[in-house]
Amino acid sequence: MVFALNRILGGLLVLFIVPNAMGIMFRLAPNTQKCLRDEMQGNQIVAGEYEITNAPGQKIDYVVRDTKGHILAKKEDISKGKFSFTSEVYDTFEICFISQVPPTHRGIEQEVALGVKKGIETKSYEGFINVIGEAAKLKPLEVDLKRLEDLSDAIVQDFALMRKREEEMRDTNESTNSRVLFFSIFSMSCLLGLATWQVLYLRRYFIAKKLI
Repeated sequence: MVFALNRILGGLLVLFIVPNAMGIMFRLAPNTQKCLRDEMQGNQIVAGEYEITNAPGQKIDYVVRDTKGHILAKKEDISKGKFSFTSEVYDTFEICFISQVPPTHRGIEQEVALGVKKGIETKSYEGFINVIGEAAKLKPLEVDLKRLEDLSDAIVQDFALMRKREEEMRDTNESTNSRVLFFSIFSMSCLLGLATWQVLYLRRYFIAKKLI
């Protein structure tokens, strides 16, 4: 999973990989905020887990918004916990961590560790084994097949989305090329017209001055 830092207010970023997800760790200076963005598909579950180092007298809030400013998740004075939400349409979400330090405190940097999973990465098969497995007496191999089936569906959806984006980009390129072609033809026509007018004007001028 790829994150893009929206605002960097200083601090060292350290990337680390956890199973089925990409996590990020960074330092948050007092009375500042850092935001991270990522894409989400339509009707997709997004789940995150965070942990923040303790600093007496300081608190950190987080808020998750979409591109329209709708709040998807929010909590104040956090230390360690989880959040989740379901997207309705394809969009980009933004996670912001906000540090708040009273004026009477000097404040210190706090480390924030964040891991986010999307789609099939959020699915837990433990419940599938315990609940459905007992009723249907499923074997571990059948559970693995179920996991592979879900993974295959996710891959098919990703390829379908990539194909749709490719078609949109191709349409955009074709439209841009057509506009550039028309503009080039228009520019050449203007230049030819201007050159013709200059030649005729100079010819009349030289004839009037009896130079030719």
